[in-house]
Amino acid sequence: MRARAQAAVEALQDAICAALERLDGEARFREDPWERPGGGGGRTRVLEGGGVFEKAGVNTSAVHGPVPEPMRDKMPGDGDTFFATGVSLVIHPRNPHVPTTHANFRYIERGSLGWFGGGADLTPYVLVEEDARHFHRTLKAACDATDPAFYPRFKAWCDRYFHLPHRGEARGVGGIFFDWISPDEAHDENALFSWWRRTGEAFLPAYEPIVLARMGLEADDALRHWQLVRRGRYVEFNLLHDRGTKFGLESDGRTESILMSLPPLVRWDYDVTPAPGTPEAALVDVLMNPREWA
Repeated sequence: MRARAQAAVEALQDAICAALERLDGEARFREDPWERPGGGGGRTRVLEGGGVFEKAGVNTSAVHGPVPEPMRDKMPGDGDTFFATGVSLVIHPRNPHVPTTHANFRYIERGSLGWFGGGADLTPYVLVEEDARHFHRTLKAACDATDPAFYPRFKAWCDRYFHLPHRGEARGVGGIFFDWISPDEAHDENALFSWWRRTGEAFLPAYEPIVLARMGLEADDALRHWQLVRRGRYVEFNLLHDRGTKFGLESDGRTESILMSLPPLVRWDYDVTPAPGTPEAALVDVLMNPREWA
């Protein structure tokens, strides 16, 4: 399973990077291979300053070794060694009409226990309900092929996870999120692997049509300002609450690769409150009151 999972995440990295380069039309990914002291390494790929994407990072890693002390009480399993492989991506478009998006698909072992985790979510700056529905329905179809109970379970988990408690709002319009998914009586290891790989492969069909539909729309300085303010919420979540960021840092991962998720430009203006009846206010209302999109 280790070899199958690593091959799957590396193939997904290749497919997503190729698609993003085609969409952008100007910039290309820089690849930065790295090795982890203690065992393993990864491939960091970052695109910056593109025509469509201001910054995009698509990383893979496969690391192993003794369980780091800060993780011993947090990581399920019963052994003293671990293995983890995954692909993690964050895309920050230039045009505020195009949503930011994040996805992560990982397989982890500790001792005799192995489990799958991951998900994908959408963070718009302009609420387009059609886009949210498409994103969710594409992920739902990928889940339904294995178990119709998966999507509602993991959609609700996503709403809980990508939540900023100090703001009382969601990071975006959600998607799916799951962790610690191990074989059980209903789903053996092969079935879970097929579902996990399928959800990863659903990312491009979920996101690419949205980019194509929105990347040519005009945006004024006020909308750009709003985009940078909302990016601040993204930074707050990733640094304060994101489990993947914490796992990477605590497992002695490569800091530059872990923090590639942060946007290149961001604002923290004081007490930004959108006026009632504006598109900005409509977005904030949805972030404070998550909806069922699928």
